[in-house]
Amino acid sequence: MKWGILATGTIAKKFASTVEQMGAEGEQLVAVGSRHLESAQAFAQQYGIPRCYDSYEALAADPEVEAIYIATPRTPCITKTASSAWSRASMFVRKSPFTISPEQAQQLYRLAEEKHLFLMEAFWIWLLPLYDRLRQLLATDTIGELKQITCQYGFVASGARKDRKFDSGLGGGALLDIGIYNLGFLRILTGQDPEKVETREVHINEYGTDDYSRLVLTYPGGCRAESVQTIGQELERNARIVGTKGSIFLPDFQHAETMTLEVEGKEPEVIRCPVDINGFEYEIREASRCVKQGRTGSDRYTPQDSLALTRLMYDTRMSWGMKFAGEV
Repeated sequence: MKWGILATGTIAKKFASTVEQMGAEGEQLVAVGSRHLESAQAFAQQYGIPRCYDSYEALAADPEVEAIYIATPRTPCITKTASSAWSRASMFVRKSPFTISPEQAQQLYRLAEEKHLFLMEAFWIWLLPLYDRLRQLLATDTIGELKQITCQYGFVASGARKDRKFDSGLGGGALLDIGIYNLGFLRILTGQDPEKVETREVHINEYGTDDYSRLVLTYPGGCRAESVQTIGQELERNARIVGTKGSIFLPDFQHAETMTLEVEGKEPEVIRCPVDINGFEYEIREASRCVKQGRTGSDRYTPQDSLALTRLMYDTRMSWGMKFAGEV
């Protein structure tokens, strides 16, 4: 599929690098768009992209572009960006988290249906091969009924990166920026919405956004999960899943390639499912598969899953009394 990339930041660079390595699969980079032509030109030169544009609309108007990876921040105006770009036959993947509010997400999914074009939140870890294996273990009752899950993710940001991560106008804060990985991981395991969400701790910083939170979620059947997300301290991205017959430990649940399975009466088993490139290749393959089949959404990471996670984060932030620029 012939890809255009909208924006030129860190995530866009990782995506471009991945597509570069998927040429044998028919994936191509044909255009890049940025608000600043110099940025688009530098990006195009770095990744051998033939055309660059100084506006998002110009990128979307390129007749050769079949799909666009939207790598812009989570601004409330993302629906306007997509609506404008969707004036011609292009398909879209949007980096995760999808939007700031569930209403924005619903608007985009409705637009995709109306235009008969593909849209997917690019929640790349959902499609990793290790999680396919993990789903198999859970489906076959290998560790029994789920009872407890813990996961954590934290890093330190400074300077301009810190300002960007906490900017309320860009949907800043730890929950939206990295909590999506924690909460998405919990949905991979449970396949359900939590019945109850308790905020045990939350810290609102000088930017007016969250830099730390600890949530306890209770799921149908009684499984309890604890999720810690923070920007301000380093936390290893590990997770533990405990069932009635055993447990599973993931040393890095985001870049998930290894897990240790412990079942009562058996020796611990280390299960490895390495990625082919860097993990982004699976969302690219999924988008290409769905577009070829004429789908408007993925049947693996569905619009319903995306909306559920967006709603969960939105409701949690609202329970903290938070408002974001551009929200009504």
